[in-house]
Amino acid sequence: MKELDLLKKDWKKNSDSFEQISEKEIYKMIHKKSSSIVKLILIISILEISFWTFSNLFINTDDLLNKMNHPEIVLALDIITYFNYVVVLIFVIIFYKNYKTISATVATKNLMSAILKTRKTVQYYVWYNLGMLVIITIISYFIAFVYNPDMAFLREKLAENGKALFFTVGILVLIILGLFGMFWCIYRLVYGTLLRRLYANYKELKKIDF
Repeated sequence: MKELDLLKKDWKKNSDSFEQISEKEIYKMIHKKSSSIVKLILIISILEISFWTFSNLFINTDDLLNKMNHPEIVLALDIITYFNYVVVLIFVIIFYKNYKTISATVATKNLMSAILKTRKTVQYYVWYNLGMLVIITIISYFIAFVYNPDMAFLREKLAENGKALFFTVGILVLIILGLFGMFWCIYRLVYGTLLRRLYANYKELKKIDF
């Protein structure tokens, strides 16, 4: 909100020379900025789901699933995948509704409420994705370990040596922490930056007294 702060200082310095910009015009600027931020959040979320959808098309897991020869595992994975897509699509729809609400909002209090609601929705979206990342990683690791014939040598080693179990669990934990940390940083950089700007708009609106 540096532009607004500079604009306010400019009022005071040049109140005799220039026509003062009303708080209503400041509100319009904040309203436009907030609408643009939420629109950007919507676009990024759509690009994100599109990226993962197209990525899955190029990742061939059919051979691995056929090796397992466990149709119930394939079914379970399909259910998890479709469930995840449905939930993410619901978030995208909510982002779109938030964008339309903020774009059409006139009253200051309603805009402030819509901003807070949007921030919470994005935060829930980020934590859902991070949670699903951990769950899917654990499930994938477990399925590959138990049902993949290529992992038979590792299962035999674990049966012979108990220390190998701790080593395997340690690898899983490191993988989860690595993926979680990487995606948390990405989400913090992308969505976190937008949310900070949105909250700055909210704080600026609190200062306006209509």
